[in-house]
Amino acid sequence: MNRRTTRTPWSGRLASIVALAATTALLAACGGSGGEEETGGEAAGLELVTEGTLTVCSDIPYPPFEVEDASAESGYSGFDMDIMQEIANRLELTLSVQDVSFDALQSGAVLGAGQCDLGASAMTITPERAENLDFSDPYYDSLQSLLVPGDSGVTSLATFTGALGVQQGTTGQAFAEENAPDGVQLVEFPSDGELWPALQGDTIQGILQDLPVNVEHVRTDSSYVVVEEFQTDESYGFAFAKGERPNLLAAVNEQLQAMRDDGTYDTIYDRYFSTEG
Repeated sequence: MNRRTTRTPWSGRLASIVALAATTALLAACGGSGGEEETGGEAAGLELVTEGTLTVCSDIPYPPFEVEDASAESGYSGFDMDIMQEIANRLELTLSVQDVSFDALQSGAVLGAGQCDLGASAMTITPERAENLDFSDPYYDSLQSLLVPGDSGVTSLATFTGALGVQQGTTGQAFAEENAPDGVQLVEFPSDGELWPALQGDTIQGILQDLPVNVEHVRTDSSYVVVEEFQTDESYGFAFAKGERPNLLAAVNEQLQAMRDDGTYDTIYDRYFSTEG
């Protein structure tokens, strides 16, 4: 159940999407004046919403990827937020986080409206989303999973009955729509912040969503169990308004690679997903 996800291999169909986005970003970044190749604010051609600030939109809470945290510099922590904070620091920018609905984020609405510079919200790269968004290089591989009460008698999706909770606009919802048995009622919620209490209150009888989030709930309350994992070949990427932030996209990809090269990525990864100790 507490399965460590793969860090580096990406599926072929996602790789083609990311390669195209990265190539476009790098070409655009090289097309400006010589001074714009340096990182660090609007002077470097990053075209930020607010000068000197990296403004990130995210659907919060979604542990362990994004949670409110008064002790964190930005007011938020989690795997995504820690990576964003590190990238902001390396670009000598202040990190500002805005809490938005996931559906508005994955559709490209808030990014296209210029509300934030990018989205960091455990978002799976898909061909459909890539029509409206540009994506960074993949930074995390994930699975879908089914979470139920431990005494429910459910052993798999095939044996599930009742109301199954999903998050609106997610790949988990799409998977459930295609694979849930006849008679199962799918109930949409705007975020995990509503899904989890609904399961605890018996409004729904299970949750189908990203494995790390369901595992986090099991850690919180051992009376719930993940009874099935679904191999869906999903990888997360940071999202950008389509065709509008090529220099910032290139800068984020550069810092992601630098973090992998110097071990910072592994340190952040182990903070949230290590099965040791």
